[in-house]
Amino acid sequence: MSAGVDVIVVGAGLAGLTAARRLVEAGRTVRVLEARDRVGGRTLNHVLDDGQVVEAGGQFVGPTQDHVLGLAEELGVQTFPANTLGDTVYVHGSRSRRFRGDIPPDRLALADIALATTRLGRTSGEIDVAAPWEHPDARRLDEQSLATWLRRGAIGSGGVELVEVLLGSAFGAAASETSALSALAYIAGAGDEIHRGSLDRMISVAGGAQESRFVGGSQLISQLMAEELGDDVTLGAPARRIDHHATGVTVTTDAGVFHGDQVIVAVPPHLAAEIEWSPQLPAHQDALFRRMTFGTLMKCEAVYERPFWREDGLSGQGVFRGGGQPVCSMFDNTPPSGSPGILMGFVGGAGWRTWAPRSARQRGGAVLQSFARVVGPAALAPVGYFEKDWTAERWTRGGPTAVLGPGVLTTLGRWRDRPLDSPPSTPHSSPHSRVHWAGAEHSDYWNGYMDGAVRSGQAAARAAIAHSGGLS
Repeated sequence: MSAGVDVIVVGAGLAGLTAARRLVEAGRTVRVLEARDRVGGRTLNHVLDDGQVVEAGGQFVGPTQDHVLGLAEELGVQTFPANTLGDTVYVHGSRSRRFRGDIPPDRLALADIALATTRLGRTSGEIDVAAPWEHPDARRLDEQSLATWLRRGAIGSGGVELVEVLLGSAFGAAASETSALSALAYIAGAGDEIHRGSLDRMISVAGGAQESRFVGGSQLISQLMAEELGDDVTLGAPARRIDHHATGVTVTTDAGVFHGDQVIVAVPPHLAAEIEWSPQLPAHQDALFRRMTFGTLMKCEAVYERPFWREDGLSGQGVFRGGGQPVCSMFDNTPPSGSPGILMGFVGGAGWRTWAPRSARQRGGAVLQSFARVVGPAALAPVGYFEKDWTAERWTRGGPTAVLGPGVLTTLGRWRDRPLDSPPSTPHSSPHSRVHWAGAEHSDYWNGYMDGAVRSGQAAARAAIAHSGGLS
């Protein structure tokens, strides 16, 4: 049994470690409890044979993601630009075509693409990211899937299919699985309090969310924060039960029982719902958390002696529509040194459901075939290959973010960030609450991204400080 601390933090990903770091800076004592044998959550570095690293989890950052970029700067972690030099390749069925920009050159689908992107941009611009259920048409938007909403008024299927591709790596799910309101709120949050979110910023490389990467890999940020916190971080300590009462909280883990004045729960909502709570979570909050399940996503990466595609004027980026390809989109994932060359492909949503059950050999061969459609037959002979299926991670179970189906946001969305013991009439402010929430899914802006995780950790730290009588 441990001695008590001011705040227990459950989860040592970006959100939890950010919260703990801010609390220590404010003079509070903390104990961070992590279920895994490592820190970093959905960020994970893969070490190459030469000691360099490449990201197997979250990796990209871009404009308006100032919270994670600011944290990285504090820790001395630099960024470098993702490779954008050269042509992207659009693969549709049996055809491959080079192009520049973000929108694939599909002549037959161009009108449909323009209509779909215009509707997405216009309607997402009307959404209040803090309260999307307040939109005048919220109920109608939430009761239908994004696919259904896009097909209404569409000229053909091209627009919907390409939106599926463009959002496949963002959701890890099909447009038919998320409500239109939820998807629109997600797009609206691809910005900050000054710069309105947009689809362009979300899907673009140059000037968008895929613009840069971190030198040393994104997990380095969490590793450096954990080093600062030292013995305040306990690994191998999954939270099994949380008791919260008038005088404090008790967290029971596989590594012992820990006591604190407050607790910040910084794990995915669907995993937070699996913790035994006393008193129990409010029924509406429990119902919401259980419905905030993650999309299905795998990252597959091939290693080559050099990024040979650059010599052919190719960026290494590819967009796939139809044809049974496992990969929905791919990128040049080469380290900042320029070698070895690495291609990375996202296998998500419908592609994951088709290919995840197959053997690693069969799946890897299909992924390399996809890469070859973009950069040529040399892609079939890598010197190394690895993949990370995030659905197989016990303490993640998918990625990259929660997918809210039709009807969830308008009926339960108000309960997402509500601290425990808060009366229903005051959803975001309870001076009596000892339980606070953090995690990328608890952020209005850049929800599901690294920046959203850092934002949520900072907000949770402020709430805990305010509860104890400090300035927030």
